[in-house]
Amino acid sequence: MGGDRAPDEIVAGALEAASSGITPVLVGPPGLDTGGLELVEAATVIAMDEKPGEAVRGKRDSSLVVSCRLVHEGRADAAVSAGNTGAMLAAGLLEIRRLRGVNRPAIAVVLPAKKGPSVLIDSGANADGRAEHLRQFAHMGSVFAEEILQVRNPEVRLLSIGEEPEKGNQLTLEAHRLLAEDDDLNFKGNTESRDLLEGAADVIVCDGFTGNVVLKALEGTIRSVLAALREEIKASKRGTLGGLLIRPAARALRDRLDPDTYGGAYLLGLRGLAVIAHGNSGRRAIANAIRLAARGVENDVVGRVQERLETGVLASARSDPEPAR
Repeated sequence: MGGDRAPDEIVAGALEAASSGITPVLVGPPGLDTGGLELVEAATVIAMDEKPGEAVRGKRDSSLVVSCRLVHEGRADAAVSAGNTGAMLAAGLLEIRRLRGVNRPAIAVVLPAKKGPSVLIDSGANADGRAEHLRQFAHMGSVFAEEILQVRNPEVRLLSIGEEPEKGNQLTLEAHRLLAEDDDLNFKGNTESRDLLEGAADVIVCDGFTGNVVLKALEGTIRSVLAALREEIKASKRGTLGGLLIRPAARALRDRLDPDTYGGAYLLGLRGLAVIAHGNSGRRAIANAIRLAARGVENDVVGRVQERLETGVLASARSDPEPAR
C-alpha cells in the first residue's frame, strides 16, 4: 500500500518480478486483488505525511510494519516498500533491528555514473551523524559495491566542498581522519558533488542530510535536462529530424539515468534486508526493486556486513541505544 501509485502499480510490479527464483508476497488489506500472489493481510496503512516514529508505534498492524515483521520472523527474505521512508527506517529498527556494532543504518543509493554505477551512502536515513557513523557507512557501502556492483576493492571517497583534506566542516574533517586511518578501506580522499555523475568513486560517503539533498538535486537536474531536450526536439522540423537520428543514443542515455533502472535503495545495517523504493514508483521500478532485494539475498549482503563487524573493525564502535519495543 506504499507509494503514490499503490496498490495497482505495486501489484503489477510484483507480478512482473515473479519468477522461478523470486516469490513476491504482498502485504495489504483483505480482499486486495493480488493476481494470484500470496496476500498477508494488514488492517491499516501509514500515510506519507504521518510522523514516522509515532505512526510505526501506533500502527503495528500496518502493511509497512507487517512487511518488516515478516523478515524478522523468517517468513520473508526481504522487505520492499515505496511508502514513507522515515517509517520504513523506524519499522526496520523496531522489527528487523540493527546488526551488532552498527551505530546507524544507512540508505545506499546507486548513482548512474559515466564510468559505471557507484554507491552514495547515506542518502537520507540520518539527518545528523558523527564521524564514526560515516566510517561505518564506508564499510557498508564497500560491501554493497563488492556484492551487488561486482567491484573488487572498491574505491571510497568522502563528499566534501573540496578535494583537499583540510576542506570541509568539522564532521567531514574528523571523518576524513578516521577513513584515512582505516587500513580495511580503499580510501582515496575527498570528492566534490560536481564529479558524482562522472564516477568520482565506487563508494561516496556522506551524512544523510547532505546525501539526500545531493540525491534530489541530481534527480531534479536529470529530469529537467531530459525534459528540455524533448522540448527542443519538438520545437522545429529540423529538431524533429535530428531527434530521429539521435533517438537510439538518447534512449540509451535516458535508460542509464533513469532511477527506475535499479528501482530502490538498500537500508543497510539491519539484521535483515530492506529496500526502499521511490514514492512515485511504477510497476517497472517496483519490479526492479524486488529484483534488487533478491540479489541482496543471493549475495548475502547482510551476512557480509556482519562479517566486517566481527573482524573488530567496527565492533569497537559505541552503539546508540535501540528504540524501546
